[in-house]
Amino acid sequence: MSRPKSRKLGGVVGTNVRRKEALDKLTGKAAYVADLEVPGALWGLTVRSTQAHAKITSIRRDPSFDWSGVTVITAADLPGMGCGNVVQLIVDDQPFLAEDVVTHPEEAVALIAAATREHAEEAARHLKIDYEPLPPLFDAESEDAVSFKDYLIEKGDVAKGFASADVIIDGTYRFGAQEQAYIENNGVIAWHDGSSVTVRGSMQCPYYVHKALKRLFDLGSTQVRVAQTVTGGGFGGKEEFPSLIAGHASLLAKATGKPVKILYDRAEDMVATTKRHPGRVKHRTGLTRDGKIVAMDIDVLLDGGAYATLSAVVLSRAVIHSAGPYRCDHIRIKGKVVRTNTPPNGAFRGFGVPQSCFALERHLDVVASKLRMDPVAFRRKNLLRDGETTATGQVVADAGESHKALDQALKQSDYAGKKKAFAAFNSTSRYTRRGIGVASFLHGTGFTGGGELYLMSEAGVALTPEGTVVVLAASTEIGQGTRTVFSQIVADTLGLPYALVDVADPDTANVPDSGPTVASRTVAVVGRIVADAAKNMGDALAAHAGFDRATPWSEARFRAAAKKWLADGKDSRFIAKFANPSKQVWDEKAYRGDAYGAYAWACLVAEVEVDLLTFEVTTLALTSAQEIGKAIHPRLAEGQIEGGTTQAMGWALMEDVVMKNGRMANGSLTNYVIPTSMETPPIRVITLERPYAHGPFGAKGIGELPMDGGAPAILNAIADAIGLSMERIPATPERLAAEWLASGRKPLIDERRDAGFAPPPRAAKSKARRA
Repeated sequence: MSRPKSRKLGGVVGTNVRRKEALDKLTGKAAYVADLEVPGALWGLTVRSTQAHAKITSIRRDPSFDWSGVTVITAADLPGMGCGNVVQLIVDDQPFLAEDVVTHPEEAVALIAAATREHAEEAARHLKIDYEPLPPLFDAESEDAVSFKDYLIEKGDVAKGFASADVIIDGTYRFGAQEQAYIENNGVIAWHDGSSVTVRGSMQCPYYVHKALKRLFDLGSTQVRVAQTVTGGGFGGKEEFPSLIAGHASLLAKATGKPVKILYDRAEDMVATTKRHPGRVKHRTGLTRDGKIVAMDIDVLLDGGAYATLSAVVLSRAVIHSAGPYRCDHIRIKGKVVRTNTPPNGAFRGFGVPQSCFALERHLDVVASKLRMDPVAFRRKNLLRDGETTATGQVVADAGESHKALDQALKQSDYAGKKKAFAAFNSTSRYTRRGIGVASFLHGTGFTGGGELYLMSEAGVALTPEGTVVVLAASTEIGQGTRTVFSQIVADTLGLPYALVDVADPDTANVPDSGPTVASRTVAVVGRIVADAAKNMGDALAAHAGFDRATPWSEARFRAAAKKWLADGKDSRFIAKFANPSKQVWDEKAYRGDAYGAYAWACLVAEVEVDLLTFEVTTLALTSAQEIGKAIHPRLAEGQIEGGTTQAMGWALMEDVVMKNGRMANGSLTNYVIPTSMETPPIRVITLERPYAHGPFGAKGIGELPMDGGAPAILNAIADAIGLSMERIPATPERLAAEWLASGRKPLIDERRDAGFAPPPRAAKSKARRA
């Protein structure tokens, strides 16, 4: 751990101070929701649909079972409880409990509470639900699929652009769903005393849950309290879904008059919760003979599942990023997300950008190949520069950082040297091939368009009687370092020691609504609001105590000023609001203007080895250069890049959500494969800094950017290695083998077997490769 040598302004931002929550987590003191002992609490359980689409004809209690001590709730009970039956979010379409019809497998049909989990599970087995099946729809590309939301982005004249093109190249790219696989499953505990409700649990967005519970029970803001417990990861999977599970636990708490705990096991969490949206993107690109992009026509289709959840805003970000960090005067982007009879899809790190980035960056390699251009030279020719405009017409002041990211990634990976070395290797290797691939990408910071203005988030700081400072925000710590970076921002804004600043637990009874912990907004957007509040505090205390604010605080001086402020009866809290510091202007109707306050820019180089006997892909190395404005905590920033890049590798190669009749068929970590330390290669991280004028100390968003470019870079490397233009991920061995055979090539394993050899076991291969 590096400690600041100075307590002056600028002392801790940019250093690797110790994480605020590190000791509690390392020693086991941190209490997750499953660790909380609540006297008298009942276990709650959700009874789920076995059908993808069906009428509920009856719900019957088995008379042979002893139902004493068991509470059962169905949709029919909610009116009598004075409760609504809709999960408050963007669109009022998802019920807490299915009423007459189920629209996806695993939909909640009934709730059960009992003294033990075992008793609740036994009761669930004796609750008989009869269905009359209805025709399901599983294919998002079907003409019968109904749209949740459509978008159209137009820049220039696409017809004119294509008319001027020398070459037009089409491509279609498909991608599967992805499971968040956070380390801690969903869980909540609810209390209901007849006039108010309290929920504690694992979540990203306490005020989302607060809003949903107000609607469910028709209560005022002060009658609902939602507090986050220590949370073991979210990645978007705990953005909107906790509103549903919190509602279930709260309904049972109201019905029983006792606290109710609902904790999902891994199997339930995987099959019932939201995933990354699967779908497809079609590209039509017009170019000059020398490789200049003159027209882009892009069609994005996402599978939203049975309910709208956050699909509209996921699609929004997907379409806005579909043209990537590239210059083009004539662009048309159409986007649609549709309803199917599968569990709803929702938020996942990257929020639609990984899908559109995969399609674009894979397509650009195909384009470069058909133009007989080097893929790097092709990208360099078309990357945006400072002062040019994105697909929405936004003028970007720092687009030149994409060129720097490309240059640094190529340099640090030794791209040119590896290209030659891999070609030499491939010329002599019969059964393995190596390849190298590139992807350039960008990610907008904060909510899209006018989202931040609509939300008008609030955050603040407060003085304690001891003369220390506490940050007040609903932004949650979910492993990414929120408590630490907020403390650094406030410490340096006030010029105080890091130890004098802490962060309050997110609790709607104690902290203002700073918005959800999503959209790469926590540091850049909420951090700026926190910094504004801290500046207001410093100025007020200095004026009240008669100090010159230009002189840095000493610890003793600050404590004295704080105690005087409180002794004189002044409010301990200083609250600030989002003030649109970048002066974003957005036309929601035309879908044009400043989509984001800032973009972060990146490039990733992937190196792979493909076994032509088993078609197993080994990622040899990943080199990622990411421009993030300013790294408040460099080590945490690197960790975000490493983690997001590894998740992207998993989505590219192995994380295959297998759906059968609308249900996830591989809902366990034994057959839904995620990267382990054995599959994760060395990841070189280069953080580039061009301070963003309106972020705290120049910071932009970083949480989602690392997820965006990994999949296309790896697929481009596979194509470089074996000459297969894979247009679907994940690129599992089965899919690669099928593509190999479809290309007319013979299976080399037959040749090897005829020669009397067999491929070594995977573990032996991995061990040998590392040796």
